[in-house]
Amino acid sequence: MKTGLFDGGDIDIAWCPGCGNYAILEALKKALEEVNIVPEQLVMVSGIGQAAKIPHYMKCNFFNGLHGRALPVATAIKTANPGLMVIAESGEGDMYGEGGNHFLHAIRRNPDITNIVHNNLVYGLTKGQASPTSLRGFVTPVQVAGVNLEPFNPLAVAVAQKATFIARAFAGDHDELKNLLVRAITHRGYALVDILQPCVSFNKLNTFKWFRDHTYYLDESHDSSDRVAAFRRALEDDPLPLGLFYEETGATTFEQTFSLYETSDLPLFRRKRDMAAVRRLAEALR
Repeated sequence: MKTGLFDGGDIDIAWCPGCGNYAILEALKKALEEVNIVPEQLVMVSGIGQAAKIPHYMKCNFFNGLHGRALPVATAIKTANPGLMVIAESGEGDMYGEGGNHFLHAIRRNPDITNIVHNNLVYGLTKGQASPTSLRGFVTPVQVAGVNLEPFNPLAVAVAQKATFIARAFAGDHDELKNLLVRAITHRGYALVDILQPCVSFNKLNTFKWFRDHTYYLDESHDSSDRVAAFRRALEDDPLPLGLFYEETGATTFEQTFSLYETSDLPLFRRKRDMAAVRRLAEALR
């Protein structure tokens, strides 16, 4: 699987044959090459799980942290060194389950990071329990009578919290996935890309064919600047819409709001403190 600049070399990839993660890895490497960045300028942050292994298979800087904790680390890295491109990626269990609280507050802070979520509707690493997005009725070795909980809807939550970029992709459509990743990576602010991705070993319901039969692409009639329209689309569950749901440009990022330093892409230790900003923050904290 050699694609050039971001190829991780001859590494044994610990995914099952046919796993949707392969397609996501390929699309991400091609998207990064298209946006004209070098590996030294990229930091990938992930948690725990099969999806979280993606940085291991790429040539880049990366931080592999605790389960569910990728987003606060990614936010801190971007704040400390805004000149870096920062991508937080993991599976839906890591981001929406264990990391659900961080997901909510990352949206509120609006750091200039890309959040890629591999959503296969099951816990693959731990052998097939229901995940936060598993559909009602889905039978697993643990939920033997079928899931009876409402699936978590990340896109509706993201719209409600006013994330500045919200998209859903399908791992089986390579070009569309790559193009959405390019748009998310080049967006200034928090960008969510939820990727529907089959788990060929532990989810025999939501297969490549199932996703093709139960999804459709948003067309030109959808206004991605209309938050109400985006919320309405996010509530659709069969078929599931794919594409760009919502984008807001020009919103203030976390780094801009809370910086105590002169505006710069330099790392914090190379910048001079803006003492007026320090005094304003001290007054706000009293």
